[in-house]
Parts: sequence; C-alpha cells; structure tokens
Amino acid sequence: MKVPVLVIGGGLSGIAAAIRVARFAPHVQILEQHTRLGGLNSYFYRNKTLFETGLHAITNYAESGDKKAPLNRLLRQLKIRRKNISLCQQRESRVEFYGQQTLRFSNQFALFDSEIHSKFPYAYDHFLQLITFIDEFDPFIPTPFRSAKKYLFDLLGDELLVDMILCPLMFYGSSYENDMDLNQFAIMFRAIYIEGMFRPNGTIKDFLDMLTDHYKELGGTIRTNCAVRKIIQSSGRVSGVELSSGEFIECDHLLSTIGSDETLALLNEHKTDTPSPCKRLGFIETIHEVKTDETCKLPDDTTIIFYNNSKSFNYCNPCEFVDNSSGVICFPGNFSGLPPRETKEVRFTHLANYSKWKTLAETPTSYLAQKKLSARESRLVLEPIIGKFEHNILFENTFTPVTIERYTSKIRGAIYGNPSKHKDGDIGYKNLFIAGTDQGFLGIVGSMLSGVSIVNQHILPKL
Repeated sequence: MKVPVLVIGGGLSGIAAAIRVARFAPHVQILEQHTRLGGLNSYFYRNKTLFETGLHAITNYAESGDKKAPLNRLLRQLKIRRKNISLCQQRESRVEFYGQQTLRFSNQFALFDSEIHSKFPYAYDHFLQLITFIDEFDPFIPTPFRSAKKYLFDLLGDELLVDMILCPLMFYGSSYENDMDLNQFAIMFRAIYIEGMFRPNGTIKDFLDMLTDHYKELGGTIRTNCAVRKIIQSSGRVSGVELSSGEFIECDHLLSTIGSDETLALLNEHKTDTPSPCKRLGFIETIHEVKTDETCKLPDDTTIIFYNNSKSFNYCNPCEFVDNSSGVICFPGNFSGLPPRETKEVRFTHLANYSKWKTLAETPTSYLAQKKLSARESRLVLEPIIGKFEHNILFENTFTPVTIERYTSKIRGAIYGNPSKHKDGDIGYKNLFIAGTDQGFLGIVGSMLSGVSIVNQHILPKL
C-alpha cells in the first residue's frame, strides 16, 4: 500500500497538518495508535458524563477582524469559517502569589497593564519597554536558547514581578526548569496577556468531530488503533513505515507529530546531544465535578488562577510525588457564553515527579492510594483559595505523568516534550519532518499552526 503523505499522530497538530495537505492533495492519511484522535487534548466518559483531558483554555484569542492574528491565520489555512465556531472568552484570570501580590488579567490587555502600573509603579516604564520589544520581536527566527528570565530581570529589576509574569507562561508551555527560551516567552506573553484565552462553546469532542469531518470531506483518511513500529529509511530518505501489525505502508512524505526523540526511536536512532530524560517536566492533574449549593460556592467570575504560595517560585522537577507550592486552578465552566450547568468542574494542575510515580505504578494498589492521597493534599492546599467543596464532590479523577505517558506515548509523560526544539522541523531526513510540541510552537493554536507551517514549508512545495 502507498500513501503520498503520512502523518504519524492524531493530535491537534497532526490533524491540522493533514487538513492543510488535504486541501491540495487529498491522498493523505493519519496514523493514530489509540482508539480516538486528540492526543493530549481528548476526552473520556465516566458516569455517562464527558470529561475533557488537556483543554483548560485556548490561548491566542482574536476578534474576527484581526487578519494577522494567529487564530484567524490558522482558520484561513484550514479553510474553516470563523462563524462556524462559537468562541467563549475567559471572564477574568489572575496570578496569585500569596502573601506577596496579585495580578489580574483578561482578554482586555488594559487590565493587565493597569495592574502592573498600580502594583509595580517603579517598574512600569520598563514594562512598557517590554511591550515594545514583544511588538517588534520576531520569535519565529531560529536562534540558540536565550534565557527569558535573565532578559526580564535585566530589564525589570524586580524578581517578584519577573516570577509573576513567567508563572502562567511556564505552566502553559515551558519545557525548561525555572526558565523559558526567549523566543517562546515572546510567543506565550502575546498569546496569554495581549491576546487572551477562550474555548469553544462545546466539548473537545465537538471540536475534534468538526475538524475530522472537515478533513474527511477533503478526502483525507484516518486509521486509529494503528501504532507505528518502525520508520523505514535508507541514505537519509524515508520510504515508509512498518505498523505493529506487520503491515508496511509506503509514502513519499512523512510528518511526525509524536515528538523528536519518539520519532528518532522509530528510526532506531539515538543522538548523543539529546538532553537527559530527567530534565523533562511531568505534571499531575485532578479533575473534580462538584455539586454547588448554599454550602459550596466556588467562584463564578474567575476562569484560571495561577498561584504560588512559597517564598520563591520554583518551576522544576519536585523531589516528592507532587509540588503543591504552585500550580494552576482552572474552572472550565467559567467562560462567558457557556450554557449553565447544575455542577461545576474544577481542575488542579501541579508539577510531578515522573520517576516516583513510575516506580509506584508497579504496585497498582499503592499507586491508586497515592493518587487519592495526592488529590486530597492538593485540595487541602487550595480550598483556602477557592472555598471548601470536599463534601460536594460527585466525581474525582487524577492523571499522573504515567497516565499521560500511557495514553500519549510522550516520554516520561512530559506534555511539553524535549527542552531542545527543532524550530524548522528538520531532524536530518529529506522527506521526514516533525511538527507539534518539539517543533516549538506553543498552545493549542500554536500546535495546530506548527503542523500547518511545516506542511507549507516542506511538503506542499514538493507535491
């Protein structure tokens, strides 16, 4: 069997890449090893209720008239009409460093600007210089790693302000410990603080169904439960893939969205300059479905809280199972325009130690007990922030780095992948390129644009 273009991985980057190809050459196929598409952004059912994985919020909101905005450029590239998607904006979010300072922000940049002006007045003029830098800087030019933290401290001169600015950007996209690449910082600063956050008025399933229906209408095909065992190559050129079933599929072009090291493993390659796996950052997330009443009133006006309750902000692999000193509290129902529900969902996300969870997973009873204990410890830390809800919990589920690794095949369950990025998608083969997490674009819109940009640059010119 031969398919001109194969895409390994049915996450949002892979789907977007395949749609872009199918617009011009319909003979493209997605290979997904799991039963459904979505990758890190998918869903599952419990108690006849759909729960989403991955999707807190989508960054890079833009009004329909902003032609140059990443969201609208993405929709044009995929030939999806903006009016066919109902977008719900965040209400208000905040960065909360307890006992120190709070910064509120929304999809109106003026709010964040006024917060900096009133709470860090001595740094405000330098903050304006940062905005000018963001406006003039091109973060998509491939460059060696430059420390965003150093740049910000040299410019702003205030460690607390630097950490508060970085906290949401790190939790929503940094694969480095206690720092970010300056290019990625510039992308995420604009995506979160200047453009803002939103979500579709529907579930991630609705969003995935819309994308896959559009893709199939263009002539593309999808194979689920279809794991790739090996990428076949000779003299720097790929000829196809071998599936776990033993089937061989020949192709002219191959795009992998599963990660750089994960792709190299299928090629039986191991590069000596690959960063140590222990540097990959793992996360744990607990979802609570809560029945609200007079005794339990979770916030209605706050969408996301990025918090830190320790003296210093540390974004690194913790020594214990979970680091509850900082993290993300998300209320997925607190977006303007979403239909009312009788229950409220709250999600806690923290850094987690993959090695400890992996070792414990060898003893299922202990592993499940630790998940329950970790969820309780997180709740006890965060209830003083959002209010008590223990007795109103209808459903609770916790994902560890081991869960993420099992369902996405991301090494060590690291959702932001390898700290070393391939910004041009080139890993040394004539007709094989990577897109997605390890290409370097961030967020859901960024991930999808990654797939589109690599197709535009490397595949469409050769079809």
